[in-house]
Amino acid sequence: MTESPPSQDASSNLLRNRRRWLVGAVAGLAALAGAGIAWRRGQAPALPSAVDAQLWQLQFATPAGGTLNMASLRGKPLLINFWATWCPPCVEELPLLSRFYQENSDKGWQVLGLAVDQPSSVNQFLEKSPVTFPVAMAGLAGIGLSRSLGNVSGGLPFTVVLKSDGRVAHRKIGQLTPTDLQAWTARS
Repeated sequence: MTESPPSQDASSNLLRNRRRWLVGAVAGLAALAGAGIAWRRGQAPALPSAVDAQLWQLQFATPAGGTLNMASLRGKPLLINFWATWCPPCVEELPLLSRFYQENSDKGWQVLGLAVDQPSSVNQFLEKSPVTFPVAMAGLAGIGLSRSLGNVSGGLPFTVVLKSDGRVAHRKIGQLTPTDLQAWTARS
């Protein structure tokens, strides 16, 4: 018995199946690579062990026309809140931050509101809705500063808590809750 050569149809079916398999494998690898890149971009960077020394050298104008030196806030727990008057969740959380500051300042806690906004807007807002903690003007440069502290998307509100030794203890993008603040004070 002799083998007959494969037919033209069988040969072309084999080639088609191999191409389909190859195209499917390449598409699957591309999808996995794309998913991996998307996942990686969505991940927050690891918390820095300590904030850059340059943070403590910064100075910000205050709405009242003075200057706030970051060095004056060094050495105690510090909650920095990046906010703007045009950001509804930012405005909604300011009374909560005021209460937190009133209740915890005698325990060494400091709160700083860094406004990513225009001075005139901040002044008008604070006249109508004063807060108990210091506020300073970061302007648009505040977005870059917040990114250096872990705010990957640059969104507002953004809050970061620094321990007394300057290490980042907590951070949150989005509106704060009383539960956030309670948990942070319990762990710091």
